[in-house]
Amino acid sequence: MSNPLLETETLPAFRSIRPEHVEPAVDRVLAENRAAIAELLNELPETPSWDQFVVPLERLENRLDAVWSPVRHLNSVMNSDALRAAYNACLPKLSAYASELSQNTELYTAFDRLAQSPGFEREPGDRRKLVRDALRDFHLSGVDLPEDRKERLREIDARLSTLTSRFEENVLDATQSWTLQLQDATRLGGVPESSRAMLAQNARERDLDGYVITLDFPSYYAILTYADDRNLREQVYTAYATRASDQGPDAGRYDNSELMLEILRLREEKAQLTGFTHHAERSLATKMADRPETVEHFLRDLAVRARPYAEADLADMREYASTRLDLTDLQSWDYGYVAEKIRADRLGLSQEMLKPYFPADRVVTGLFGLVERLFGVSITEDDRVETWHDDVRYFVIRDREGEERAGFYLDLYARSAKRGGAWMDVCRSRFVHGNQRQLPVAFMTCNSTPPVDGKPALFTHDEVITLFHEFGHGLHHMLTRVDHPEIGGINGVEWDAVELPSQFMENWCWEREALDLFARHHETGKAMPQDLFERMVGTRHFQSALQLLRQVEFALFDMRLHSDPAPASIDEIQQLLDQVRDEVAVIRPPSFNRFQHGFSHIFAGGYAAGYYSYKWAEVLSADAFARFEEEGLFSPEVGHAYLQEILEVGASRPALESFKAFRGREPNIDALLRHSGLEAA
Repeated sequence: MSNPLLETETLPAFRSIRPEHVEPAVDRVLAENRAAIAELLNELPETPSWDQFVVPLERLENRLDAVWSPVRHLNSVMNSDALRAAYNACLPKLSAYASELSQNTELYTAFDRLAQSPGFEREPGDRRKLVRDALRDFHLSGVDLPEDRKERLREIDARLSTLTSRFEENVLDATQSWTLQLQDATRLGGVPESSRAMLAQNARERDLDGYVITLDFPSYYAILTYADDRNLREQVYTAYATRASDQGPDAGRYDNSELMLEILRLREEKAQLTGFTHHAERSLATKMADRPETVEHFLRDLAVRARPYAEADLADMREYASTRLDLTDLQSWDYGYVAEKIRADRLGLSQEMLKPYFPADRVVTGLFGLVERLFGVSITEDDRVETWHDDVRYFVIRDREGEERAGFYLDLYARSAKRGGAWMDVCRSRFVHGNQRQLPVAFMTCNSTPPVDGKPALFTHDEVITLFHEFGHGLHHMLTRVDHPEIGGINGVEWDAVELPSQFMENWCWEREALDLFARHHETGKAMPQDLFERMVGTRHFQSALQLLRQVEFALFDMRLHSDPAPASIDEIQQLLDQVRDEVAVIRPPSFNRFQHGFSHIFAGGYAAGYYSYKWAEVLSADAFARFEEEGLFSPEVGHAYLQEILEVGASRPALESFKAFRGREPNIDALLRHSGLEAA
């Protein structure tokens, strides 16, 4: 059988990939890799050279990544029962293979001999960093342990890969399963016409009359922000806040409770097997922050700074709701609605007023124009490249000389069978050796409001920010000059620094000079009026302290969850979250809220004991952007320095060294506090 997944010399043939291709392709490459590694080790000299040892390993890993990356991506954006089954069948196999390599004493010894060889210190810095990172990771994976403990680690890794996948599937299924049909618009008072059209399109896609509300974010956001019908807001909020849990309209159907408990127990056991007290301690072994106490101090300091502002904002909301909206005893399904009323009333602005100035195609073109101006590259579409859906487009990045540097797929809109949220993922990594030259390719994925009734998609300002954020990750991956996949782009970068380039890009969404590149009315083509721009900028700090406290709540819960003993019951997880809320939150959700059951970042993603990274890296990103504010937003010199010292170097050196090379000093928290509307202390 011809298998498109095995054609790794070209970009994936997405329209030809079938679920039945997945397992045979993975089985074949794993078998070939195992045989090749055994042969490599058998023939390796006592003191191996880089070309004899590391390069062959890189080639093997690169081919496996090329086979698996399109499968992993399709499972997220075109999910089906058959593809899910094939994907899940491969997870234990891939986990077993990764564990074998990370615990292989012969591989470890070869890396160690290379590091001890006479010429090693004369190797380029990126090579030395790669080898030292590899030796560290061997120890973290238990290479020094007796065989019975290694075997237990392999069992844990295989089980965790299955559990985290099931967690994410439950969230997706719970999100997709709930809908609410309304026969007419009676209950949609307050909902803008553009959002009503989207809900009507939801109904038509399901061959239903009227309107269909879903839990996809554009639909959920429209109801919680605009719907005058409080009972409708409560109904939609309840369905969303209880996804994949023991509560709500689908109680128990996709319940993640037992998965969470087992994931946490296994993470703790793995940490202790490898010499750590708990998972948080093990997680921080590869991050900038040195220990959990450092992170908790950082988070609590932010909470103390933000709390007075947040309490004032909450008191103001309650007063406004009581006197102007006849709403007392505000609940979680009211806050977004009240906030939007205040924004429109006092600041003369609503998200709906901004949307005409953010047509999707113009936003994308403006983003590209900004990147081209900052970093001296060009971005052009290549419609010959095969994609997985008609909405998806492919683009090529070239340097000033016209030489191709990278490519990316852009998948903007929410749709059925697509995981929620927004993300950048790796399709191909940069890999250059001799005549071999593989350029980086990224998957850029959002779930923005789709086009409706043949009209252009219009983004909210928040959706613009999200797109810029993810493209920042993409630039980090795509503009790397590091030739080794393990430490090129985002790979190997300390997790609490990996958000620097993404959050850096968000800042441009608030600058007039940047917005003038794309913020034009979709009908008239006129630029955003200055008074509207000023009102928009005036909302940057609108209730920002409340948002900051919410992020601190999530991050502190995550760190405590992974540094306390693993919970013995699901009630203990809830109790811990309640304790964190008692300490830092000013808004308390209802008792049925099960946020933790849908917290995919830490239970299914890479953010376990790492969610604090968003705020930690924001110190770096705000301070980095401050140099542009000081020396010129479009300064070619500053743009080149950022490209050269941050984006191009990947993990070839520690992130703090990269930051200092760009900024000329250690990071300073003042810019973050200013951007958050808090006074610098």
